[in-house]
Amino acid sequence: MKITKMLLVMLAVPLLVATFGTGARADTLDRRSVIKFSQPIEIPGQVLPAGTYTVEVFDSFGYRHIVRFYNADRSKLFATVLAIPNYRLAPTGDTVMTFAERPADAPNALKAWFYPNDKFGQEFVYPKARAVQLAQETHETIPAVQTEPASIEQLKTEPMVAETPQEKEVTVAEAFPTEPPASENLAPTPAPALPKTASPVPLIGLMGTLSVGFALALKRLIS
Repeated sequence: MKITKMLLVMLAVPLLVATFGTGARADTLDRRSVIKFSQPIEIPGQVLPAGTYTVEVFDSFGYRHIVRFYNADRSKLFATVLAIPNYRLAPTGDTVMTFAERPADAPNALKAWFYPNDKFGQEFVYPKARAVQLAQETHETIPAVQTEPASIEQLKTEPMVAETPQEKEVTVAEAFPTEPPASENLAPTPAPALPKTASPVPLIGLMGTLSVGFALALKRLIS
């Protein structure tokens, strides 16, 4: 009976660690941020009034990500939009929203959303006609889809392009590379080898002593 209890305890420890580990990762995998906007903002397809919103990655597949905008408690869905990866050199521990500058009398257009500590954020894709206008107004390249998708399936398949300030249409891969700059790809310098300061013989002896003690304790339990 005692042996059974010991085995159950030994098995329960790794199981508990695995359970806690799964729970600790859940919030990160959800990619969800609660953001308060003090003024109206433009997102693909509409303008949201000032207020508090929950923004989250709903689905990811290849180079495309689907992002959803809810009210603060997620009881109302405002928009489901398409996004692509946006690389940044210096991740921060805070949620970051970037905007395309607009005329003073127009709401700022939401450009990208970066989740804390992530190097890749979500660059929002605008309907083509609006993307052409934004590229001219902001002097930045804007990712676009030919038409405003009406369903999630269309978001997954609608062809994408990139509209430049020079009124040129280029591929998304050309305008928004997925690889970090060359300096970021450099292999890290290996750490110098540390000098050998101690012999492993004492450790081996200690392990042997512990093994003998464990065997004696087990023998007593059996008897």
